[in-house]
Amino acid sequence: MRPLLAVLLGLVLVLPVARVASAQVADPTPLAFNDAAEEQRFHALVVELRCVMCQNQSLADSNAQIAVDLRREVLALMREGRSDAEVKAYLVERYGEFVLYRPEVASRTWLLWFGPALVLVLGGLGVLWAVRRHAGRDPVPLDDEQEW
Repeated sequence: MRPLLAVLLGLVLVLPVARVASAQVADPTPLAFNDAAEEQRFHALVVELRCVMCQNQSLADSNAQIAVDLRREVLALMREGRSDAEVKAYLVERYGEFVLYRPEVASRTWLLWFGPALVLVLGGLGVLWAVRRHAGRDPVPLDDEQEW
């Protein structure tokens, strides 16, 4: 009886927290841009940034509260006169390389960039080795008296 009670108590405590964490929030006040150039630059920038909560959505596509806050922060940084590279560097400093959809090619990201090609090459070499190994065997002698 106690394990069942513990599980029920755990669910009662965890479910409200999980609902709050997964809640999507609509932006109550839309962003106001000074001109079309600022809006275009903003949209080009937030498409290249990943929502740190959603993981598979860009900052432009996500409705999570942190994405709303980050969009506002990106616009504020742009209005401070920072370049796109400086805005990205600021976000990388705070959230890590994960925030970029296209992280820079550096020694710490080589496996990310070249890992899939390495796996493909190693797989191809493995198949080639297996085919050559199989081809090097003597063929099964044909027995004319054997009935199929």
